[in-house]
Amino acid sequence: MSEESTLSRSRFRATASRLDRLNTAPADAAEAALLSCCGSRRWARLIAAHRPYPDLEALLAAGDEASYDLTPADLDEALADESVVGHELPPADSLGSLAAHTALQAAHDAYERRFGHVFVICLDGLRPEERLDRLLTGIRDRLGNEREKERDNTAEELRCIARGRLVRLTGNRSIMPEVPGFRIA
Repeated sequence: MSEESTLSRSRFRATASRLDRLNTAPADAAEAALLSCCGSRRWARLIAAHRPYPDLEALLAAGDEASYDLTPADLDEALADESVVGHELPPADSLGSLAAHTALQAAHDAYERRFGHVFVICLDGLRPEERLDRLLTGIRDRLGNEREKERDNTAEELRCIARGRLVRLTGNRSIMPEVPGFRIA
């Protein structure tokens, strides 16, 4: 058996084990863990209520379905939670990157004034050095949207963010929330 095949099976078992722990956790612990993926309590309750999930794909499908069913109030609740979350950006250690960080802060402020909530964008899969450009481009492009279109964009970005967090929740011990009753061995 190849080393790559053994490593792949080991990752699968670790992910399955973490998914099993989510599946068997008490409802309140599972909901608390799921809230780390999306700040809507209704979203977390829906996903927790439909356990057990046979595999990651089923969990992601449930997350997508719950995301599509977010009410405006659910979306507001999730967005309020996002105000404390962010991606690590490259340091502002040069005049150019300092200017980019300043422009980003000004764009965030303008976005919040225009739409009444934080700007969210999924940056999964991007290298750290690509994130600042993607943020600046995304916020600039979306600042010109009508409110309804931007609300749809925001909901879609939150869905993508939640998907990535669900993957990490079930597959990466380092980001597991410290929730009583939900522990990874």
